[in-house]
Amino acid sequence: MADIHIQREHTLGLLEARKIAFKWAEQVEEKFDMECTYEEGKTEDLVSFTRSGVSGTLTVTKDSFDLNARLGFLLGAFKDKIEGEIVKNLDTLIAKKPVAKKAAAKKKAA
Repeated sequence: MADIHIQREHTLGLLEARKIAFKWAEQVEEKFDMECTYEEGKTEDLVSFTRSGVSGTLTVTKDSFDLNARLGFLLGAFKDKIEGEIVKNLDTLIAKKPVAKKAAAKKKAA
């Protein structure tokens, strides 16, 4: 068994973070054949994901994403590649939001 832990801080607030987490869940369902459940809470949301050989959670708060995953024996050999893909995917989704807000702010000023 291999464990993956990824934490990313952000300044998006819970509503924007929720949108990103929902998009992330849709992507892993489509790309990696994961089964995801999304539970909204007052101060944090929880995305649970699973498929053969993988299970985990993504906790979403107003200022962080915290992903914990457990890889089964066979997928444990690919831990670095899987972790790299998750990091790339999550970082890309997080990076898209601030850029869009800045562009909108510049437009209003002009």
